[in-house]
Amino acid sequence: MSIERVFAQLPDPGSHAVPECSIPRGDPVLPIALTRAELSTVLELYGSFRAVDPTGLDENPFFAAMRSSMEQTFGIPRYRPDEQLHDDIEAMLTDFSNDLGSRALGVVDATPAHHRTLYLFLITCRGYYVTPQVRFEPDADAVETLYDIYDRVAQQDVYLKHPSSVLE
Repeated sequence: MSIERVFAQLPDPGSHAVPECSIPRGDPVLPIALTRAELSTVLELYGSFRAVDPTGLDENPFFAAMRSSMEQTFGIPRYRPDEQLHDDIEAMLTDFSNDLGSRALGVVDATPAHHRTLYLFLITCRGYYVTPQVRFEPDADAVETLYDIYDRVAQQDVYLKHPSSVLE
C-alpha cells in the first residue's frame, strides 16, 4: 500500500480523540500480538523519524549561531518541539520490546498512553512527509506496519492488567 493511502486512513486530528480508559481498580491494557520483525521495522522508522529536524534550525547556520548565543547568554537549553513525542515513542518501544522479550512472536500490553503515542507518531510522520521543507521519506512498508500496530491497538478491547478487588 502507498504511504498516501496509509495516511489517508488515519482519523482527522481535528475531530479524533483517543478514548479515555479510566478504570478505577487496575491498570488498563490493550493486549495485541506483535512480532519481532514488526518491532524492528518500527524501530528503523523511528530512527529515520528521529533524524528529522522539523524546525530547520540545525540546517541554517544563522539560526544555529543565534541558538548557540542564546544558550550561552541566557542559559536557555536547546529544545525541539517534538522532544516529548520522541521520549514517548522511545518509552513505548522499550515497553513493547520488554514485553516481547527474546521471542519472535508474543503479546504486548499496550496502554492508553501507547495508543495516543502511536496516533501522534503516525500524524507527525504524515506532517513531516507532506511538508516540502522537511525532508522525510519513510519506507512505505514501515509506515504501513506502524499503522497496522496502531489499528490493532485501536480495535482492541480494554482489559485490566493488575485488577484489585473491593476487599483490598
